[in-house]
Amino acid sequence: MADTQYLDWPFFEPHHKQLALTLDDWAQKNIPHDHPARGDATDDACRALVKSLGNGNWIRYAVGGKAYGGSDETIDTRGICIIRETLARHSGLADFAFAMQGLGSGAITLHGTEEQKQRYLTKVAAGTAIAAFALSEPDAGSDVAAMQCSAKLDGDHYVLNGEKTWISNGGIADFYVVFARTGEAAGARGITAFIVDAGIPGFEIAERIEVIAPHPLARLRFTNCRIPVSQRVGAPAEGFKVAMRTLDIFRTSVAGAALGFARRALDEAITRATTRKMFNQTLADFQLTQAKLADMAAAIDTSALLIYRAAWLRDQGKSVTKEAAMAKMIATESAQKVIDDAVQIFGGMGVVCDVPVEALYRDIRALRIYEGATEVQKLIIARELLKDVAK
Repeated sequence: MADTQYLDWPFFEPHHKQLALTLDDWAQKNIPHDHPARGDATDDACRALVKSLGNGNWIRYAVGGKAYGGSDETIDTRGICIIRETLARHSGLADFAFAMQGLGSGAITLHGTEEQKQRYLTKVAAGTAIAAFALSEPDAGSDVAAMQCSAKLDGDHYVLNGEKTWISNGGIADFYVVFARTGEAAGARGITAFIVDAGIPGFEIAERIEVIAPHPLARLRFTNCRIPVSQRVGAPAEGFKVAMRTLDIFRTSVAGAALGFARRALDEAITRATTRKMFNQTLADFQLTQAKLADMAAAIDTSALLIYRAAWLRDQGKSVTKEAAMAKMIATESAQKVIDDAVQIFGGMGVVCDVPVEALYRDIRALRIYEGATEVQKLIIARELLKDVAK
């Protein structure tokens, strides 16, 4: 593990530092550090990582409730961020596998019934069931109010029709938390959440989607898919609140993953700069290289301070809508620049497939888009600032 001085910051408690050190040691020994091929190989690698993380007792940190396999009664946001940062330094796919177990089951942790928690969370924590979060649609990504997927109540079932897209773990998940319009009100107020088991009649994987950093991703289709009322998560028309509360936990952790990618890029860049011979000296002897390294280090510490401020505040029970948006925006944008600078320091080797900085270059790009693009984070921050003025 590289520099760990930040773990002594006042945001953390002693067990957080121990968590980071223990996980780093485990990851060195248990996470494959090669990059899986696309398609079925990526699916298999992701399944194996979920199982390995479950066996290592790491996924339990993403589940709330000791009775359901969780590490504590509530999810420790700082712990989640530390885990994602650490895993991301080792493997983008390992970070993805962990994060989706939390995001995919987060709604059940927060709003599920006792039966739902017993049935799903225990398996998620153990790594024996794979979870997915299905919110986005072809015409409703950041604009959740534009959702068209519908669920009509019919006796003791809801009948689900429509599509979801950009669904991580699509095609390999054992269950999906799906958000659909139930019509109680217009806009975001008429949406309800449901647990949909894979393979039930009327539910199909319409398309597998390939992206630059390979991971399971799909478009889902529901055609007169009957969902028992008992599979509803939370009350009718509370789906938007369920989704936003879930994202509030895990949005800060996206920034944590970006931080892990950036830390790995800086480590790789320093190694390259201090060993690459050029004009009878090393690359690190050039002032331009030193300036890049300085900018990279400053960007990383800036991101870390914002991330762990937001995580600490949430763990104190505070609202962190603005702080989480700031952390996500700055950390993902900064990581993109840090990684780009690392590629530049590597020169031609930086664009060779599966060289670590090349893989990081592909890994980071999606983080500036998913769980709220950078532009959306800016709108959230400004809205919160103006709301404070109005008060």
